[in-house]
Amino acid sequence: MSFETKEQILDKIMHTPVPVCPHCGQAMKIWEVPPVNFSDGLGWGEPYLFVCFNDECPPFVSGWSHFEEEHGHCASTRCFCYPSSGQFEFMPVFSKVGGTGQIVDEEILAKMEQEKVAIKEGFASLAQAYADKDAKVPLALLLDACAPGRVRIKAADMLEELGDVDCLEALLNKKFGNRLIKEAVEKTIKAVMERTFTRECPYCAEIVKQRAKVCKHCGKDLTE
Repeated sequence: MSFETKEQILDKIMHTPVPVCPHCGQAMKIWEVPPVNFSDGLGWGEPYLFVCFNDECPPFVSGWSHFEEEHGHCASTRCFCYPSSGQFEFMPVFSKVGGTGQIVDEEILAKMEQEKVAIKEGFASLAQAYADKDAKVPLALLLDACAPGRVRIKAADMLEELGDVDCLEALLNKKFGNRLIKEAVEKTIKAVMERTFTRECPYCAEIVKQRAKVCKHCGKDLTE
């Protein structure tokens, strides 16, 4: 049984005709489900929904008085649609701006599309570099803070096989803020050191041979 990632689901939704609200006829918006449970506590069931954010939609307009009279709360409802089934339901909102922070707007979609292109181009560059046994390309991508995370992690994996001492020097002097990338780099450094029979001097942090008794950089005794 295969499972779709959120990225794959969103990509599918982006190529699905946008439904219109059955109550006002306005086109609905793609909405990312927040990480909180809904209704019976079982969750929403899908990572993205279509939601009507038309403030003139009849259920939204009349919902304020209904909630006030029936429950004594300041709340209303917005119509939403499950992309997988096309079923329409209502969700509670507690202000006019409630939920608007999770709208997947055109700017967000454009950025996601740009990242998809960058990922595709990055993996293509890595594939060619692997065929050419060229460590410079994956090293450059790994050190590029603007490169997609998936590409940088793949570059780190590739350097385990292609990396040399020069790569170690570059990686040991670089700080990585992303935890996953940092862990991938640490794994790469360990693998390259084992393959090139090198280690880091505990005194000056320069790269030396594993069998070295004295650091050629700082002159410290490494036999202790």
